[in-house]
Amino acid sequence: MLKVINVVGARPNFMKVAPIVAAMKKRPEEFLPLVVHTGQHYDAAMSDSFFSDLALPLPDTHLGVGSGSHAAQTAAVMERFEPVVIAEKPDWVLVVGDVNSTFACALVCVKLGVKVAHVEAGLRSRDRTMPEEINRLLTDQIADLLFTPSRDDDANLLAEGIPPDRIRFVGNVMIDSLHRNLERARQSKKKADLGLIERSYAVLTLHRPSNVDHRETFERILSALETISAKLPIIFPVHPRTRKTIAEFGLSERIAAIKNLRLIDPLGYLDFLGLYSTARLVLTDSGGIQEETTVLGIPCLTLRENTERPITVEMGTNVIVGTNTQKIVTEAFALLNGSVSKLARQPPLWDGHTAERILDALIEFSVRS
Repeated sequence: MLKVINVVGARPNFMKVAPIVAAMKKRPEEFLPLVVHTGQHYDAAMSDSFFSDLALPLPDTHLGVGSGSHAAQTAAVMERFEPVVIAEKPDWVLVVGDVNSTFACALVCVKLGVKVAHVEAGLRSRDRTMPEEINRLLTDQIADLLFTPSRDDDANLLAEGIPPDRIRFVGNVMIDSLHRNLERARQSKKKADLGLIERSYAVLTLHRPSNVDHRETFERILSALETISAKLPIIFPVHPRTRKTIAEFGLSERIAAIKNLRLIDPLGYLDFLGLYSTARLVLTDSGGIQEETTVLGIPCLTLRENTERPITVEMGTNVIVGTNTQKIVTEAFALLNGSVSKLARQPPLWDGHTAERILDALIEFSVRS
């Protein structure tokens, strides 16, 4: 039996870990799963509801790290995670995604000689100003086993000198959660509470520091939203850091004056999935939403200059528009007017069975090593 510590730290991690833990529980003779929550996202509205929505067991250990600079947060995760690894003596530690907790926990494992596997390995934006890109690069260099969601991620790792026997193409585990929860999400009453009709609204997410911490960039995006919302209502679940920035920049009155831009509190996984799964358009700076809208066939405008998920552009409904006001408006209106039709193809192995392939690879690698 393999004892596996599954690390979660921020909201995007939960959708990746939940199907893996569920799959492990179905194979109790082979796996003993433990869940460690670093507390990188510490607000109940930002994390705790995801445990219940995703049927993810409450964490066996909560490190309670909280917020801080990148250096302080990474150091705090390492300091608090190391005693857990020493006490539990796991066969594997499984880290997911690209947040500070991902790299911090991987580094602890390498120093202790504990095998570490990275789920969602090989993603590259080529933009090293993104803290997430640094976390991806470093985690992939030190992890023992790298689980990739698409074949281009394999190519990225090979080009960086990663030996092929450390790479396993398994597909996208976020889509496991999507398949598993879509029908439940569509029972959400959130759309009814907001008075929304399917395919008659847009959904916006905006939280990356590169967008919300720079006033000029934020205002360019806001100008585009003013124009788009005149044609289509936009529902905006506001991330806490974004709400704080709006107040600091003195933009509250301007935003309040945009009649069809509706700011709401952050939503749990099921309510949010139920909301955007029937949207006419999604505008986002999130990585995972690019993937989920591809599978759902929903037009997605990515408010960034690049993406670490190019397969969503190649095979999906995603369009990279950056933060230029005119480009955002032009692409949005082209989609809304029906002059552009982006039909999604299903990327290979985005089939809802990635977790099982991850477990099979852990067994295979453990036997071989």
